[in-house]
Amino acid sequence: MFPEVVARFERAFARWLGVDYAFGFWKGRIAMYAILRALGVGEGDEVILPGYTCVMNVNPIKYCGAKPVYVDIEPVTYNMDVSLLDEKITPRTKVIIAQHTYGYPCKMEAITDIATGRGVSLVEDCCLSIGSLYKGKLCGTFGVAAYWSFQWNKPFTTGVGGMATTDNSELAQEIDRLCRNELYPPPAKATAMLAVQRLLFRLFVFPKTTMVAATLFRWLTAKGLVIGSSSKEEFSPAMAGDFFAGMSAGQARAGLRQLRRIGLNITHRRQIAALYDELLGRTGWPVPIIPLHIDPVLVRYPVRVADKDRAIAEAARAMVELGTWFECPLHPKGTPMHLYDYYEGLCPVAEQACRETVNLPTHLRAGHRTAQRSTQFVAEIGPSKWES
Repeated sequence: MFPEVVARFERAFARWLGVDYAFGFWKGRIAMYAILRALGVGEGDEVILPGYTCVMNVNPIKYCGAKPVYVDIEPVTYNMDVSLLDEKITPRTKVIIAQHTYGYPCKMEAITDIATGRGVSLVEDCCLSIGSLYKGKLCGTFGVAAYWSFQWNKPFTTGVGGMATTDNSELAQEIDRLCRNELYPPPAKATAMLAVQRLLFRLFVFPKTTMVAATLFRWLTAKGLVIGSSSKEEFSPAMAGDFFAGMSAGQARAGLRQLRRIGLNITHRRQIAALYDELLGRTGWPVPIIPLHIDPVLVRYPVRVADKDRAIAEAARAMVELGTWFECPLHPKGTPMHLYDYYEGLCPVAEQACRETVNLPTHLRAGHRTAQRSTQFVAEIGPSKWES
């Protein structure tokens, strides 16, 4: 039913991570859904996650009939504030999602201790953190399972795509049972469109063209002419009938190519993040101090600016690739957050971060000149009051 090359990619990814089991899916959120289902998450259960995330990270929780419970974040790493975690756990709590935001590892020892002590399953959201280390150990190897996204703007991309990983044989057997009984084949038309998009992405998307390309891409996605990271139907907590889809052969082949240069990718991202630190420091920008026990591989380099709206409006004209994550606590802007049990004021630190934070490219096409242009641009906007 599913191509053999998908199984090859699953085995190769599991080997790279150092775990026993990996399962490929059409998107990362589907991998999350498979894990939650396999853990028995259902009606009336609660799943804890940071109130600074993407709404597509919340949909699988709602699809299972469970309730998302949000924890505010730390202002430096943008990760869940562990000091607030324990009070959020109730007898209905089934899972804690540890999201390694931007690639900064969470405080995994503290979260693991709380989860273990309260009898709650710990699942890692590694969609932004491939290669990141916490005390020398790879993110994705702490919890009972982890899920990964390979969408366009992630650190490792197959166009769209995702993976669920685990070392737990019982959980792996349950995920495998779900896949054998319920998983749809990857949609043929979408698979073909995605192959064309991967080619166009390689040919035409560079730091100077990204802002224009992104605007065009969003328009084409809305018209149904390209495969976007999200469809209109996914901005609702009701699951589409064909949501639970597997990975295509084209995605798997792209993933295998990405794995062959993953060391180069990780090294580059660390180097360019260090370059941003240096260049911003020269301008007098207050660069946050990251704890020494974490070694992040950043999907994007976050900075807090004095005027986010101005930065976004002027980026394309300045030929600067500027990311807007996260536009609201359940990114993107316009998400009907009340449908996902989020209400204004629930996570004030996260809400402030949404008003101030933009991010700069760290991918392989972003070099020294890109970093110089990007840091000069944000320096002209100036740091937020929080940064300064």
